[in-house]
Amino acid sequence: MAPARRDCSGWEMLLPTGCLLLSVLLFHPVLAKVCNDRTKHGQDNSWFDRDGENLPIMVLMPMNESALMSSISQGIEPAVQLAIQHIRESRNYSFSLITKIYDTECDNAKGLRAFFDAICYGPKHLMIFGGVCPSVTSIIAESLEGWNLVQLSFAATTPVLADKKKYPNFFRTVPSDNAVNPAVVKFLNFYNWSRVGTLTQDVQRFSEVRNDLTNELEKGDIQIADTESFSNDPCVNVKKLKDNDVRIIIGQFDENLASKVFCCAYNLNMFGSKYQWIIPGWYQGNWWEQANSTNCTTKKLLTAMEGYISVDFEPLSARQIKGISGRTPKDYEREYSRELQQKGVEASKFHGFAYDGMWVIAKTLTRVMELLRVEKRKNTYHNFTVDDREVGKMVLNVMNETNFFGVTGQVMFRNGERMGTIKFNQFQEGREVKVGEYNAIADVLDLINNSIRFQGVEPPKDRTFVRLQRRHINVPLYSILSTITILGMLMAGAFLFFNIKNRNHRLIKMSSPYMNNLIILGGMLSYASIFLFGLDGGFVSDIEFETLCTVRTWILIVGYTTAFGAMFAKTWRVHAIFKNVKMKKKIIKDQKLLIIVGGMLLIDVCILICWQIVDPLKRTVEEYSLEADPQGRDIAIRPFLEHCENTHMTIWLGIVYAYKGLLMLFGCFLAWETRNVSIPALNDSKYIGMSVYNVGIMCIIGAAVSFLTRDQPNVQFCIVALVIIFCSTITLCLVFVPKLITMRTNPDAATQNRRLNFTQNQKKEDSKTSTSVTSVNQANTSRLDGLQTDNHRLRMRITELDKELEEVTMQLQDTPEKTPYIKQNHYPDANNILSIRNFTDAKDGEKSILKNHLEQKPQAQWGSMDPSRINRGPLEDINSPEHIQRRLSLQLPILHHAYLPSIGGVDASCTSPNGSPASSPRHRHMPPSYRVMVSGL
Repeated sequence: MAPARRDCSGWEMLLPTGCLLLSVLLFHPVLAKVCNDRTKHGQDNSWFDRDGENLPIMVLMPMNESALMSSISQGIEPAVQLAIQHIRESRNYSFSLITKIYDTECDNAKGLRAFFDAICYGPKHLMIFGGVCPSVTSIIAESLEGWNLVQLSFAATTPVLADKKKYPNFFRTVPSDNAVNPAVVKFLNFYNWSRVGTLTQDVQRFSEVRNDLTNELEKGDIQIADTESFSNDPCVNVKKLKDNDVRIIIGQFDENLASKVFCCAYNLNMFGSKYQWIIPGWYQGNWWEQANSTNCTTKKLLTAMEGYISVDFEPLSARQIKGISGRTPKDYEREYSRELQQKGVEASKFHGFAYDGMWVIAKTLTRVMELLRVEKRKNTYHNFTVDDREVGKMVLNVMNETNFFGVTGQVMFRNGERMGTIKFNQFQEGREVKVGEYNAIADVLDLINNSIRFQGVEPPKDRTFVRLQRRHINVPLYSILSTITILGMLMAGAFLFFNIKNRNHRLIKMSSPYMNNLIILGGMLSYASIFLFGLDGGFVSDIEFETLCTVRTWILIVGYTTAFGAMFAKTWRVHAIFKNVKMKKKIIKDQKLLIIVGGMLLIDVCILICWQIVDPLKRTVEEYSLEADPQGRDIAIRPFLEHCENTHMTIWLGIVYAYKGLLMLFGCFLAWETRNVSIPALNDSKYIGMSVYNVGIMCIIGAAVSFLTRDQPNVQFCIVALVIIFCSTITLCLVFVPKLITMRTNPDAATQNRRLNFTQNQKKEDSKTSTSVTSVNQANTSRLDGLQTDNHRLRMRITELDKELEEVTMQLQDTPEKTPYIKQNHYPDANNILSIRNFTDAKDGEKSILKNHLEQKPQAQWGSMDPSRINRGPLEDINSPEHIQRRLSLQLPILHHAYLPSIGGVDASCTSPNGSPASSPRHRHMPPSYRVMVSGL
């Protein structure tokens, strides 16, 4: 009894009487057989052997007008009677079908009672025809195997009855609700829709269809993007479908909720050219007016419904060929319409399946009779008998072999399911229009040409096709900035040419041409990085882009350090010469400055190598929110941007910024310390300060704006490029433009300024610093390239004057009477020698010493000679102490103060001209390397 209770509770809480009756019918067929035998004890099983026999057929339908689905039955009866008439008129059948209708009233208990009465009190039925209400039909169909009866339904479309394990003796001429699913899949494949969503009413009938549809979609490799179920209010579920970007929506709901669904679709704008709705096609005509319980007007519903596809079985075949009855579907339809008019009832959409069902029964019984007669002839010598079980098996086997063309198309069964024709209708301008059909037997979809009207110029997309669009740098912008960059590089090349061409010029040599070359090289590297910053994945591959990430970082960092490192190294040398007294006897050569710049670059290389090994830069893609297509196409644009990033980007940038910041601070410190050095050829502190200020401000602003505009590549590239161009250009111009102007206007201005003003300014600032600078000059540690040329020229002039002085001395030895000539002609030469020394001296102390020598009895030396001396002999006169003293007074100060310090021979403290010849600088052996006073910076 437990199974009976389970079935009872599963079908809408049957009445206790019905449950008891169900248990008796299902599990006690012997008792029912006793009832039948008691009432039909005189009947035999020889019905198949007699012609003209009336064969009773049990018909189960709801006939009471108050019963649910009774309208279907009222339109079925004329079709059944018409089929029986046509069967009789065909004269191909040796029997007559007698139908006895039992009213089930679409009630489980009453339907079971009617079935029990037909078994117990009616004639012995060979088959059962009918079954409209799903619940009643399923209960009866489950017990058919025990009664050895086969049921053929014409209206039960519930998918539950497709379970052959549970309902092995059930057949139906109408396709199941599941039969539309293969047709839907075929339709989806036709338009290449591979992504759909389902919206299902939470009812068992629709849930069963949805489950079978899921299996069919999986077989067809169609993705189910979202599955939504609802009970009363579908708006929330419709909204979820939209949020999941479902474009093709397959609905399973009745017409009462269909109006709510389309009202929600209208409010959510889920209609038109971007969406396609596929719904059941068995709704009643004008259902949107009869079942509209929403706040949407009929106009709004019609707007949302426009273009939907409805799928349902074909009630009558569209192929106008004569079938088993000798009539075309249209011929049958005309006769059926006449019957309806005579009886005054409405048509039923299942009338064609009922008509073909009667022909199925006739053909099946005919075939069974033939088989039984054959068996009887084989058993001529024995009493042939057949029981109900054997007849039932024969009927079941013959039903599975059914195949003929009826008014509903080709009639055949596959596992008890009708392989019928599914039609596709489209809602166009307020009415449904047939647009195609699907033949389940041939598995062929046939769409009528140009009958489907989509809202757009093409069928809707099954999803929002997202087109990835790279946010790249505009070619015109890249071209403009590249042109400016090329101009900057040409300017840097011009500066390089100028620097190399004039490298031996005093002004350029004093500014250290080698360091200037490095500054230009760093600027050109910075310029070159702009070309790399403008390249993205649109020009290079992903691997090449990652390489560019590293290369452009290296180039920019190395270029920055090269330019400013060389600039700061120059300033450091000026600071070391003019500010550090401890370096008065050290020589700072260009090689040392190159080592300093190399050390700075080595730090950069170490940082970059560690960066590359530990956490290298990689190509990352940042995707942004979807955007509408600017051209109005049914696609969405998802912008993406390529970045050069790594895991610890902030840390590595912080290290680089910290190092560069310290370098800038060091440069600012050197520029401040050397601000009072008034040698324009040497001192670039003012321009360095301006350059550091501009570069610092631009870098800070550029870094901030670049970070804020990282999602706008054009703006970011423009800012980065302009910052690099500005910084490089302003740095190169501040270094070289003043030199160009000076070279063109007054090449000696830098040196003259130093001669006239340097000593006085240093005295005013710091007397100790002035003394230190003089000491550095005396110790040959002042490495001013501009003075090297002057030093060489002066030394040559001193040598010439020394030779002239020797000649004059020899003439004095031979002809002392020419002393007045010496006085008149050579005294200016001596003054020239002293004036030259005064030009090269950097301290007032030296000037005072020379002045003292010049003021030592000038009249005695160069004035009129004592007559007593003139009368002396030549040898005695030239070797006299006076002559010796005179020569020493002229030669030693000149050599001591003008010549020897320039080659590093004596210190400024050695000022006595009266030293012994052995201690005189003229008698010292000086290395050749000390003959250069100042080397180039």
